[in-house]
Amino acid sequence: MTPEPAERAVTPEPVEQVAPAEISGRRILGLALPALGVLAAEPLYLLFDIAVVGRLGALPLAGLAIGGLVLATVSTQLTFLSYGTTARSARLHGADRHHDAVGEGVQATWLAVGVGLLILIAGQAAAGPVANLIAGDAEIAAGAVSWLRVALFGVPLILIGMAGNGWMRGVQDNLRPLRYVIAGLALSALLCPVLVHGLLGAPRWELVGSAVANVIGQSVSATLFLVALLRSGVPLRPRTDVIGAQLRLGRDLIARSLAFQACFLSAAAVAARFGAAAVAGHQVVLQLWNFVTLALDSLAIAAQALVGAALGGSDRRGATRLAWRVTTWSALFAAGLAVVFLLGRTVLPALFTSDAAVIEQIGVAWWFFVAIMPFAGVVFALDGVLLGAGDAAFLRTATLASALFGFLPLIWCSLVFDWGLAGIWTGLTVFIVFRMIAVVVRTVSGRWAVTGADRQVHAHNESGG
Repeated sequence: MTPEPAERAVTPEPVEQVAPAEISGRRILGLALPALGVLAAEPLYLLFDIAVVGRLGALPLAGLAIGGLVLATVSTQLTFLSYGTTARSARLHGADRHHDAVGEGVQATWLAVGVGLLILIAGQAAAGPVANLIAGDAEIAAGAVSWLRVALFGVPLILIGMAGNGWMRGVQDNLRPLRYVIAGLALSALLCPVLVHGLLGAPRWELVGSAVANVIGQSVSATLFLVALLRSGVPLRPRTDVIGAQLRLGRDLIARSLAFQACFLSAAAVAARFGAAAVAGHQVVLQLWNFVTLALDSLAIAAQALVGAALGGSDRRGATRLAWRVTTWSALFAAGLAVVFLLGRTVLPALFTSDAAVIEQIGVAWWFFVAIMPFAGVVFALDGVLLGAGDAAFLRTATLASALFGFLPLIWCSLVFDWGLAGIWTGLTVFIVFRMIAVVVRTVSGRWAVTGADRQVHAHNESGG
């Protein structure tokens, strides 16, 4: 990346700082709603992609499923490029060091490019063995590999987008990421049916066409994020000290993400042992749970940016008041969602299946799904608060402990004692409750609220986490 001549550099106007006590509900929603749009855009596009490829038949669809699983698993472990960058950038923004806040985005982008290229190279070598291991069928694996070899070229672009989302959220500019992401996905959505089915005179590339459309759209989004950095007037040279600090923060976030992956993969594996109806019912409720978490995560992202800015501005009291305010909002919102799903318990499952056995299994998990929502509202909000404070080491430890002593034992006991979905979803409930207790105690303690933009965002957690 090379900076433009100084006379052409354009510095974005910093977002006006508002004292945490004066932040309105409109301001919080103004950050949360665009974040929700970014979070929801990709899953919605994936549903469209599945529908387009699904018209080719079961084999290409299975190949897409396996290839998509591999790519998603890799990219999920690197979300520290967005969440970690937001935490560091928000502190600097709160201290009125706007160029330094954007500079965090520059270094995160260098990191995204470097890690993305490594994954691209390693992924090309590992695509065949990994796909064969997961698929267990030569034809499905062949389709997955053909899709994956092209889709891997999008990994550096995806990571650039994560870094861009991170620093823009940190400076409380959530509208531009939404526009950039939608621009890329809209182009992918236009190209996908054209390249998959050979419409409008285009070549019929079938499953590979889906991957090509994805990469083209991702290149548009990544280019827009890069242009934003080029126009910022911020120095673009890599800084190993900043990149090293981002990697240390990322280490804890990756460990936390791996704990989630282990829990939910174990839950799916155990549900499958109870038969097709059980795993299908589990999958339906789990997808609805994922929808709820997207909504709650948008408020958590707003909390992350606002709390980080308050601490960067040395307003410890304001950060604490804001933390509890957003948590109250999130808990009430989650309770409202719980009421909606409670009232829809006899209607919503029928939208996904007409199979009586599957609906019966959905009913088993449904009560747990509804009951944990208000607790999840507290967990997600305070996760955002602690991430905004850079308290990643504590979140790592709390998540690992909740998984090892709550979720995972109950999942495997469900298999041993034949508890079915009731046991699996009891495990998820305990996981959420344990995490809620941990983050509430941590927030009340005040040990997370370390002020100042020049403090190492990660360092204070090594002893306190």
